[in-house]
Amino acid sequence: MTRGAEIAAFLEAEGWGAARRAPLAGDASARRYERIAAPGRRAILMDVPPESGLDTGPFLAVARWLRANGLSAPEILAAAPERGLVLLEDFGDDLIAGLCAREPGREPELYSAAVETLARMQELSWDGVPGWTPPAYDMAVLMREARLMAEWYLPAVAGPVPPDLAAEYEARAEAAFAPVLPGSTVPIYRDYHAENLVWLPARSGPARIGLLDFQDMLIGHPAYDFVSLVRDARRDIPEPLAALARARYLARAGRAAEEFDAAAHILSAQRNLKILGLFTRLCRRDGKPRYLDHLPRVWRWLQGDLDHPALDGLRAFVAAHVPPPDKGARARIAGAAR
Repeated sequence: MTRGAEIAAFLEAEGWGAARRAPLAGDASARRYERIAAPGRRAILMDVPPESGLDTGPFLAVARWLRANGLSAPEILAAAPERGLVLLEDFGDDLIAGLCAREPGREPELYSAAVETLARMQELSWDGVPGWTPPAYDMAVLMREARLMAEWYLPAVAGPVPPDLAAEYEARAEAAFAPVLPGSTVPIYRDYHAENLVWLPARSGPARIGLLDFQDMLIGHPAYDFVSLVRDARRDIPEPLAALARARYLARAGRAAEEFDAAAHILSAQRNLKILGLFTRLCRRDGKPRYLDHLPRVWRWLQGDLDHPALDGLRAFVAAHVPPPDKGARARIAGAAR
């Protein structure tokens, strides 16, 4: 049976056989999405081809956990996990990113609501949802992600990386990230940013933010999701807005500012090093060059992060060995200047 026939059979069995189907923009993975529309009702089809190696189990587990705790993950309308097919509640099109682009004056309201939802999620504990438990965001994961910069970005813009240089990067990165591990105790969404958050004004409190793309949840440091929100790889965040979000978050979560700020800079640097490599890989391996447009912004965030004293060693390495993603570097990544 072809994938198209398999999807059609799934929809038929769930009572959506005559529905109209329209593709939606996907994320950076092999997951695909369609809007399914029938008279008086709509849904979202998530298609995770089994050959992709991805698993719907974590998504289903996290969705049920979030909903059980009063947060707005999509309702699971139907699922065939063994076939990688899930039918979801449709939250509509009011992504926070789109609303902010159309109505910039609403940014403080929308980001304050996102901060409220984030703080609420971090108050929760993972209570043993059957079938899956989030792994730890430990040093092995932090380093595996940060290593993407040396494995993909650096070779693409500067040529082969000598083993001694790779080893130096590993040592400096590991030393920089170590201070966040003792505080890594809360559920981490990992991609908590404006393109994964939907405005649901008919709901109240933390449920006003609809949550998408949360299947990669780990147990980690609370600063990680906050910097995902205010150091967004895909959109500029004005500094006054970031400062407002920080003040709201610290007040709502009751965290000490100095300790939190140090962890935020460390984890933002780790995240941005990862993204330099990840977006390079998306271009070179997966044929998605549009991600290169975001690299200058990611680089600006990284430079700001590296100004923190906790990152002196990593800053020195980047300054000496990592070229910025200027126009020429992006052309080399894309293959135009090989």
